[in-house]
Amino acid sequence: MKTPNSDLTQWLDRSGMSRKELARRVKAAAQTWGQPHITPDATTVRRWLEGDQPRPPVPEILADVFSASVGYRVTTYDLGFSESPAVDRALVYNSSFAVTVEAVADLGRADVDRRKFLAAAPFAAVAAIGPSRDWLLNTLDQQPPSGPRVRLEDVSAVRNMFGEFQRMDVLQGGGSGRLILAEYMNQHVFPLLRRTHTEDVRRALCEAAAEQTYLLGWMAYDNGEHGIAQRYLVQSLRLAEESRNAALGAHVLAGMADQATLLGNPEEGRRLAQAGRAGLGNSTSAACLADLWALEARALAKLGDKTAATRAVRQSEASFNRVRSEDEQEWAAFIDPAYLHGEHANTFRDLEQASTAEEHARQSIDHARKQRRARRGAMSQAALAVSHLQRRDLEAAHAAGLRTLSLSRQVKSSRCVEAVQDLQRRMKPFGRNRLVADFNERARDLVAAA
Repeated sequence: MKTPNSDLTQWLDRSGMSRKELARRVKAAAQTWGQPHITPDATTVRRWLEGDQPRPPVPEILADVFSASVGYRVTTYDLGFSESPAVDRALVYNSSFAVTVEAVADLGRADVDRRKFLAAAPFAAVAAIGPSRDWLLNTLDQQPPSGPRVRLEDVSAVRNMFGEFQRMDVLQGGGSGRLILAEYMNQHVFPLLRRTHTEDVRRALCEAAAEQTYLLGWMAYDNGEHGIAQRYLVQSLRLAEESRNAALGAHVLAGMADQATLLGNPEEGRRLAQAGRAGLGNSTSAACLADLWALEARALAKLGDKTAATRAVRQSEASFNRVRSEDEQEWAAFIDPAYLHGEHANTFRDLEQASTAEEHARQSIDHARKQRRARRGAMSQAALAVSHLQRRDLEAAHAAGLRTLSLSRQVKSSRCVEAVQDLQRRMKPFGRNRLVADFNERARDLVAAA
């Protein structure tokens, strides 16, 4: 027996629409969505009220219709429908700017209201294919709906907050402030995107929103919530395209490449890094280009292509030598020697070139220590420990492993925990050696808490 949808009934009463009028508006909205086959009538609406679950994208269209009626965002969750359609919509790189704004707003709200969200947001291995292609090919010129105009001062306020949240991520880990940032986006940034702007303000606002949406994705990625991260990154890429900032779009693709390689799909990681380079060119952002080459090297190392991976590291280093900090955007601040040497250390670790991995790891550790960046220091200490294990020097590996543990406890980052777990696996061939037992005992609380 079906359960009546009391939420939908309440929203229909609140809107003042009849069933016939709601059906008419859904039909009209479906036309703008490119779904002319969706033609509900009053009987269809009655069935929804009685508990029938409409097929996607009808729940999203209903949410848009009610949002327009009441003057603020209503989600599929509010209407009593499963969150899954809204979550899945965030994987779509939509040509409509208005639909993109609502998709990322729904995603942010679902992220804050986490009762069902995590289970509904799996990582989709092939979801990046369309977005990366469309980012390279699309040139869009759609205007936002009418409303009070946004000023450049509004955009500056958003940018100032980005810097604060980025520092929080770098120093404390992705698990520390993401939900605060998501709530800030829900309350202050997404509403601005729905208002009217001059063209220069519109692009600046989309750029600022793309930066913060990327940071939300990166924080989720660092905290091991890959389904959420992927959805934020797809929507960030779409907002970056709207801003006409090629370097920012390439930066988002770098994040997507990093995630794909980490989750066991280095071929996809390589392709995403190459797409970023193709869209970026050689002169827009030397820092972003260095990052893309570094991530391509990581993917190539996972694929076992020693020659290509080594060449990509050299390209990364050459690109970074051309960086002029005054020419780079704020989001590129993390692309520095601590980060790049850490990535190169992991590349040579995977190529089992222990000496070269150790050299890069030590340089990364030195820079991270000076900047008090515990997360980067922990991951580079782990790479150093692996280089010692590859040379069968368990005592040196144990010492580096303990430093990894100490730094990992200072941040909330699943990547640090995963680095510790990787060390535990790599120490297994040493059997019941007392140093292995000691490391496992010291790591137990950190791993158990994660």
